[in-house]
Amino acid sequence: MSEPLTIALAQVDPTVGDLDGNLALLRAARAEAAAAGADLVLFPELAIVGYPPEDLVLKQALADHARHALDALARDTADGGPAVVVGTPWRERDRLFNAVALLAGGRIEGWRAKHALPNYGVFDEKRVFEAGPVPGPVPFRRRDGSLVRLGLMICEDMWVEDVAEALAESGAELLLVINGSPFERDKPDVRLQLAIRRITETGLPLLYVNQVGGQDELVFDGASFALDGACGLIGQARAFAPDLLVTRWLLEGERWVPAEKGRIEPPLERLEAIWRAMMLGLHDYVEKNRFPGVVLGLSGGIDSAVSAAVAVDALGPHRVRAVMMPSRYTSRESLEDAAEVARRLAIRYDVVGIEPAVAAFSEMLAPLFEGRSPDTTEENIQSRIRGVILMAISNKLGPMVLTTGNKSEMSVGYATLYGDMCGGYSVLKDVYKTTVFELARWRNAHRPSGLLGPENPIPERVLVKAPSAELRANQKDEDSLPPYPLLDRILEGLVEEDLSPRELVERGLPAEVVRRVSAMLDAAEYKRRQAPPGVKITRKAFGRDRRYPITNAFRRLGLAPLPEPAPVAEAAAPVHSQKLATLE
Repeated sequence: MSEPLTIALAQVDPTVGDLDGNLALLRAARAEAAAAGADLVLFPELAIVGYPPEDLVLKQALADHARHALDALARDTADGGPAVVVGTPWRERDRLFNAVALLAGGRIEGWRAKHALPNYGVFDEKRVFEAGPVPGPVPFRRRDGSLVRLGLMICEDMWVEDVAEALAESGAELLLVINGSPFERDKPDVRLQLAIRRITETGLPLLYVNQVGGQDELVFDGASFALDGACGLIGQARAFAPDLLVTRWLLEGERWVPAEKGRIEPPLERLEAIWRAMMLGLHDYVEKNRFPGVVLGLSGGIDSAVSAAVAVDALGPHRVRAVMMPSRYTSRESLEDAAEVARRLAIRYDVVGIEPAVAAFSEMLAPLFEGRSPDTTEENIQSRIRGVILMAISNKLGPMVLTTGNKSEMSVGYATLYGDMCGGYSVLKDVYKTTVFELARWRNAHRPSGLLGPENPIPERVLVKAPSAELRANQKDEDSLPPYPLLDRILEGLVEEDLSPRELVERGLPAEVVRRVSAMLDAAEYKRRQAPPGVKITRKAFGRDRRYPITNAFRRLGLAPLPEPAPVAEAAAPVHSQKLATLE
């Protein structure tokens, strides 16, 4: 039996483009792995430059600096400490690859290019990278002189069959997968099942290291893991936090087996995972863009209360500022509820009435609107005045404006451009209204470690009152929208599953409501294009996941079946034959 092989999985939180900071981060994690006795430490996909770099990676200067950082990290490995497997851009003349490199003995021992480039959802790597060939193993020489043939894979390479199979057939002994895999609901289980499939096909142990942290709309949840050749879980890292997972392996015959069962962190329940994703996305967006904190409008409603609670949990109460901006339509209950939310969260709370500005706009516009009854125009003016106030506070005092709209409202256009959509970031952008209520009740009942806010942050009265924008007398959301449980069922079908209205009606949903919601969804695309970024939670978030044209004459309003298709000739002439006939 050989000496144990100790492999550490370092899930780190790099910043896109911060080459010096990322190098320091990798060096610190390598030192921690060395202290744990690691022979080899794995870092995530493109950890040298941060993931995803998007078109930034096309800049020659970035590629040059990335290579200098990679060389510096390679030189570090001459110290006798652990070797390194790390993701990096790799340029070969005029070809750019998403690559993984093995650094050992003070040099770059080998590299492999990502073979399967994802080009769906939030991914469009084919725009910036070239696909590499199906890779072969990379030999790693241990301190005792023995060789281990490493099967290095990059993220999407695990989602296809041919890469793992080719590595196994060419002699790989371990599958090491480096990842930049963003969080979405239920995705951890999908990753684990795919890893099990690759092990079942090859019989090889698989170690999976994932990035952690927020990058614009994306949140990377970490949750790195290791599985043995029998698909047994032998190690599971924390979710939504940097972590170092150490695994130890023994060679029995020709197979690597775990020397012991490592640390296994329990999986997070669905609502806690969503809450932590919102926290981490907001925290890293604020920190990496160097905002001193956030400011938001606190209305006394559920959305602003949950947004404020997430912000306090992520940043602490001293970095969150709330403003109540009442109008003549603001109820006493809303004033009391907003004040109570601020009191529970221990955040700065100001009241700025908007009636003087509303009166000024009314007077200014009176000659133009003479003879016309009040309508949504006057409602939207109130919302836009509030946006101006929040942006003024942001400009003068520095905090970023946090918007509070949810996915249900964004889907159907129940939001005001340059009003409640005005801001720098949204934690609820990809969270349906019914889930907002679930999250609020979960947070009142739980305060897990790492959250900076208090217990029971959201008053019960906020949870039970009917949602209202309070832009006119006695207004309720359900005056304009279907009940949220029904609305969200329809939206999940239209957006997440991309079903037609007819298919939803066949599922038993009311035809007229489906027709109306579908029309509202299509008509609101122009608003969503102008919305701030927000945390991706579902499989299909607005923006990078779901890209629809604004000018769009195809509307999914028809509920009747399509007519019978026209007959097709059984033997159509090949295209090249038709071209030849034309040339003749």
